[in-house]
Amino acid sequence: QVQLVESGGGLVQPGGSLTLSCKASGFPRAAFALGWFRQAPGKGREGVGCISSDTEDTRYADSLEGRFTISRDGAGTTMRLRMTGLKPEDTAVYYCAAISAGCSKYSFDPHYGAIFDYSGQGTQVTVSS
Repeated sequence: QVQLVESGGGLVQPGGSLTLSCKASGFPRAAFALGWFRQAPGKGREGVGCISSDTEDTRYADSLEGRFTISRDGAGTTMRLRMTGLKPEDTAVYYCAAISAGCSKYSFDPHYGAIFDYSGQGTQVTVSS
């Protein structure tokens, strides 16, 4: 049974940093890239980025301006999203996802028709003073 469990969300002040984790289980590492997307209240899903199964390749939404970094541990079971320079507009529920199409510019972004084979329940990130 595929499971993706996010953790690490919370309240942070503008300009602050936060690291989210995603624990993945129930599928072979090589079969899926992992990615993050987010959804703010009243808005559609927005792709954040992804990392390939062999951790060799990462992609990010251009709008993030280099503030976020995705990593994956050696076993491939835990993915992290390091967020820095957080802004109020980063407030959203953040979800991790398993992507059988691999990690590419288009595979993590619903705007380009990305399909997430599996996703977690999400973790809330609120950026506010």
